[in-house]
Amino acid sequence: MQILVETIRVAGFRGLKNIEITLQKVCLLIGLNNAGKTSLIKSLQLALGDYGRYLSDEDFHIPPQEKRMSEIRVDIRVISVDDAGKRQQKFSPEWIREFGDRIQSEATGHQFIAIRTIARANLIKGGFDVARSTLDQWPPFESWQTAKVKENRLTSRFQSLPLVSIDAQRDIQSDLKDRSSFVGKVLASVEYSEADITELEGLISNINSNAVEKSESLTRLKTHLSLLNEAIGGDGAAEITPFPKKIRDLSKNFSVHFGATAESTFSMEYHGMGTRSWASMLSIRAFLELLLKKHAEEQQPIHPLLAAEEPEAHLHPNAQRALYDQLCSSNGQLIISTHSPFLVAMADLYEIRSLSRTAGVISTHQVRHLIKPEEKKAVAREVMNRKGDLFFSRAIILCEGITEEQVLPAMFSLYWGKSHLSAGISCVSVGGKGYRPFVAMAASFGIRVYILSDNDGDTKEEITRQISNLRKDSELTLTEDHFAVGYMDESNDFEAELLSHGLREEIIESFVRLKVNGRDNEHYLAAQKREWNARTDPELLELMRNSKASYAGFLADVIYDNKDEKPTKDLIPASVLACFDTIKGWLQ
Repeated sequence: MQILVETIRVAGFRGLKNIEITLQKVCLLIGLNNAGKTSLIKSLQLALGDYGRYLSDEDFHIPPQEKRMSEIRVDIRVISVDDAGKRQQKFSPEWIREFGDRIQSEATGHQFIAIRTIARANLIKGGFDVARSTLDQWPPFESWQTAKVKENRLTSRFQSLPLVSIDAQRDIQSDLKDRSSFVGKVLASVEYSEADITELEGLISNINSNAVEKSESLTRLKTHLSLLNEAIGGDGAAEITPFPKKIRDLSKNFSVHFGATAESTFSMEYHGMGTRSWASMLSIRAFLELLLKKHAEEQQPIHPLLAAEEPEAHLHPNAQRALYDQLCSSNGQLIISTHSPFLVAMADLYEIRSLSRTAGVISTHQVRHLIKPEEKKAVAREVMNRKGDLFFSRAIILCEGITEEQVLPAMFSLYWGKSHLSAGISCVSVGGKGYRPFVAMAASFGIRVYILSDNDGDTKEEITRQISNLRKDSELTLTEDHFAVGYMDESNDFEAELLSHGLREEIIESFVRLKVNGRDNEHYLAAQKREWNARTDPELLELMRNSKASYAGFLADVIYDNKDEKPTKDLIPASVLACFDTIKGWLQ
């Protein structure tokens, strides 16, 4: 039976004024830059690690128009779980021995241990005081800072809950020079028996002798250095040791070599940051295995937490995926902050936690309702596996087909004066009318959603039903400052909307470009223009609907180029303008 650091609450730390977030065995923290991901990891390091040594005034939260807060508070709750991560009612015997009478029980009989960490400035001695205690209850989040709870002082951290933090600037070459790094800790744990030491030092002595004897330069150097004996009047001799003489000195010149083959390895200092960063993280896995082995030998329980900031930095996509698998296979609990869509694509929806900042206030988001299996598969198939970057969007436009997915970004660029990507906006085709799982996913992670829908047949009734059921089946509120639905004109799909708005000339130009396909034959080009201009609107509309995948990209280029310098409103239908206006209002 295992345990889990299941909940963390933070108040007054950096940008985190007051948040709560639940964790799983594997947890991905996502969000835009400056959303609080690093702050959350550092707050865990304050509670379970050694961050108290690095505290500064800047770590204390400053609310808008208010003075700096005088206290940082971090509460964590630890629970018992089985191998599948399901909560168990009681801790196992070894954890009961470890936590003792600090274990508390809920009304349901489920046991937990709550640990509070408080940091304050020491106004007399300077610096900061960090105090830890266990709590006799776990109050509701709404009152966790004001509720009267009994605190039992802890004189030190629980050694059975070590936090191993990997920052974004890791480098194996720097680790090798730092005795306090995880590589340094591994090297410090190297031990040999007396017999092994004698044997190894004998081998090294022979290697040193051979190295000197086979080198004229080293032999000459040894001969001249032996003159030291005359200077000091002794009977000693100079000794040259190209290789460390004593086993205890091996770590001083320890190095790591790597290459494509065993015959072509070279020192890590000559490798790029991707390889050096990856090697640094793998050395931490070695440290964790040694830690687990030591606790097992001493029959002491241990639950390590590995917190990694942007492990994907410097790595190409396939390497990111491989590293993620390696990290997930580590023993203990894993918390990763990431900007990688490839890592998000490999995660389970329930493992993702999103942080967002709105009007200076940081909030946390996650899937809190049960997603139907078929809906979860749809999101995994259409978003996580193909467009994981959507999880990092400020807002998403959901549409029905691929024409919208390609044309709307061009219209957005004309409207906003910059690309949709630089504005943090994504446009997603749901491949029909199945909007519900995409709305649920985005809203769960605090991403604003605008559905820009066709208005043919029973589309409006179908979407209304989906959203109504989503509100009823989940905790999602879908307020107007985060969610909206807009429709094309009555009976229109997107193709009909474009044609009725007066974009016939641009549509014809896109088909001509498709047919000409880069050829510069003027007669052929003129013939194509005549042929397409002769088509009626109904004929053109049918061709648009039958050729979405082929002409839509050309139409996007024609609209964006706007060679006739038409006013923006003439190139963007009213329904699309309403969508853009709403999103602009959200983001401003």
